[in-house]
Amino acid sequence: MSMHTTATREAWLAARLDLLEAEKELTRRSDELAQRRQALPWVRVDQAYRFDTEDGDASLAELFRGRSQLLVYHFMFGPDYQAGCPSCSMIADGFNGFAEHLANHDVMLWAVSRAPLAKLLDYRRRMGWSFPWASAHGGDFNRDYGVGLNEQQQSEGYEYNFRKNPALARAMPDAPSTFAAMCGVDGRTYLRELPGMSAFVLEDGVVHHTYSTYARGLDGLWGAYQWLDRAPRGRNEAGGIWWRRHDEYDQRA
Repeated sequence: MSMHTTATREAWLAARLDLLEAEKELTRRSDELAQRRQALPWVRVDQAYRFDTEDGDASLAELFRGRSQLLVYHFMFGPDYQAGCPSCSMIADGFNGFAEHLANHDVMLWAVSRAPLAKLLDYRRRMGWSFPWASAHGGDFNRDYGVGLNEQQQSEGYEYNFRKNPALARAMPDAPSTFAAMCGVDGRTYLRELPGMSAFVLEDGVVHHTYSTYARGLDGLWGAYQWLDRAPRGRNEAGGIWWRRHDEYDQRA
């Protein structure tokens, strides 16, 4: 039985108006942070990154496809994975629908992963997605943008989310172990890929890196959580990992 507070409509409205002021303040603060992101200095990208795409080999500049802005979602799908990360897949369910809108507003949105392109495209077909997906297999792009590790980094420590992280313990916590199994790999192999997003701008033929975010910085891009945060019981995750790929849930009548 729920023990949650109940009230009259009038009492609810008073509490809701009080909350509204806090929500408005958060909105104003969010607007300020967006302006600070856009005011960050740009860093020229001189590395000659190459990607495997459906249209063939491409440079970073060619991923812009005539736009001046590029957003990259660093999708966790390593070379040994048999399927994409379930969390990244849930995020991708959200952005798949609006990638076309961004493309018509001078912004290209790509997913980039280290798995070979054939694996990525097979998985995209399975998921019913249409956003562009590039493979950085064999290159340094993921490593340079903090989302691709090797075994030495796992053993000695590595940088992620702009801070130094200790070596990974050999015993994996429950969530990575569960997701590792869902991706067909062991825990350490699963955690050689890390989630994030990066932004770039193309101006006068030169690509600049403008912004990256990782870990909880991706919460705002996780569309389902924005809805859950407005549901009566919120994220309701006391039972641990609950989500699956969208084609793996038990169907309910």
